[in-house]
Amino acid sequence: MRSAFVYICAALAEIAGCFSFWAWLRLGQPVWWLIPGLGALALFAWLLTLVDASHAGRAYAAYGGVYIAASLAWLWAMEGARPDRWDLIGAALCVVGAAVILYGPRPVPA
Repeated sequence: MRSAFVYICAALAEIAGCFSFWAWLRLGQPVWWLIPGLGALALFAWLLTLVDASHAGRAYAAYGGVYIAASLAWLWAMEGARPDRWDLIGAALCVVGAAVILYGPRPVPA
């Protein structure tokens, strides 16, 4: 469960960091919006190192499913656009896939 919490925090940090660039370039916010955005992106990268996975690539792959679900939550909470059923079905499939990647049984190395 710790990994799930770390992934959720990492997703929020990444989305917030990326949104700061979006707000600056697409919404006309001042350039100083990038400062907390860069901090959020650094936090995101650090958080992914806390995931209990045997390889970085596996941690990143599993994170992808959580990121998709968190992006839809951001869409609804911060942008006011409610995800439709296809968004929710797709996100559920991705989260299940992430769980399989992260928690699937693997042989113990000798």
